[in-house]
Amino acid sequence: MRAITCTAALVALLAASVAPPALAQQSTGDTSPIDHVEGQPPATGAEATPAGRPVETRAANAPDQKPAFAGQTRAPQPAKMPDITHKAVAVGLPQLWAMEFLPDGRMLVTAKKGTLHLVAKDGASVMAVSGPPKVVSSGQAGLLDVALAPDFAQSKRIYLSYSEPREKGNGTSVATAVLTEDKQGARLEDLKVIFRQMPGYDNTKHYGSRLVFDRDGALYVTVGERSDAETRVFAQDLDSGFGKVFRITPEGKAAEGNPFAGRDKAQAEIWSYGHRNLQSAALDGQGRLWTVEHGPRGGDELNRPEAGKNYGWPVITYGLDYSGKPIGEGITAKEGLEQPVYYWDPVVGPSGMVFYDGDRIPEWKGAFLIGGLVSTGLVVLHMDADKVSHEERVPLEARIRDVQVGPDGAVYAVTEDPDAGTSSILRLDKAG
Repeated sequence: MRAITCTAALVALLAASVAPPALAQQSTGDTSPIDHVEGQPPATGAEATPAGRPVETRAANAPDQKPAFAGQTRAPQPAKMPDITHKAVAVGLPQLWAMEFLPDGRMLVTAKKGTLHLVAKDGASVMAVSGPPKVVSSGQAGLLDVALAPDFAQSKRIYLSYSEPREKGNGTSVATAVLTEDKQGARLEDLKVIFRQMPGYDNTKHYGSRLVFDRDGALYVTVGERSDAETRVFAQDLDSGFGKVFRITPEGKAAEGNPFAGRDKAQAEIWSYGHRNLQSAALDGQGRLWTVEHGPRGGDELNRPEAGKNYGWPVITYGLDYSGKPIGEGITAKEGLEQPVYYWDPVVGPSGMVFYDGDRIPEWKGAFLIGGLVSTGLVVLHMDADKVSHEERVPLEARIRDVQVGPDGAVYAVTEDPDAGTSSILRLDKAG
């Protein structure tokens, strides 16, 4: 059994890259270091399926499992879908994990190996940012998400989530720093760790992790349950940081109004629990948090995490374990445990996510745009009264690691090629 420890290492600065991630399939049969590798072809493009029918036509991995309510899976395609074009804005970048637009239109991107970069608006130049935190970068680990402070225009402060090396093992941590630029270049100053997922654990899987500020200025931090059978059960434990959504202040303390503050043997930073591996998170038009998490073989799911609620993992789940062994109680529903708003079987391999509220692509207004690693494109979920009414897919023939809406109203997608260790940034727009 791997050691679990609550001891955290001191944070050091790293300007240079570290060793490339290992890409071999895990012996457990669970998700690989590059997330969701299945012996099935990716989902077909939207043009292959008539409107009004589900875009997913592959056989389910768990055909005997039935949705809890109508529309919980395989929603139909909308009758009216935009013709989307895409072009590369930047190519040949190191393998990226996340991007964030600065007010001036440049892109701040995190590279999995541990480097941070500024990409020009037209993609013509890339500047390294010195001073990011030291990371573990093998398997699914690395420098993960990046978010701007709500007052970034004045403070220049950013937030980073990453796989932090610990004295025994590692874990998801959040650091903040000031982004400084001058004639000497770009660098991070006043770097400090404000939050650590505790305890640490010695593997390189299921870190989460997305960072989302709510409208009150609190920061949501999503984390995974570290994958292994011995750790996944702690997603149900309020004294453990595995498999949770946290809500913290910009300084890293438990945010006001958190549901478990003051409860004995509970981490006060926890917002919701019973999660597997959340790599997608975004606020909707009402300012509410939505997430998509990697499920087992046929169990990716969309949730709207609410304060104090339990989302079931690993007691209940859709899909099957990659090892072939039963998961939890082997059921998909149980009293007191939340049902996903939507789930995918087979999986799409979700990553970055954004709520589209622009006018440039009116057909998508009010929809969630989700990066698909396995589905190799964009997944578009149209919502109606907090349920998925329609689903469409935009095939991009590449693993999509993050999705953002640019200052120009276009959609930008980060691709990744783990074998080559490279990424591109694509700009998606409506044809014509």
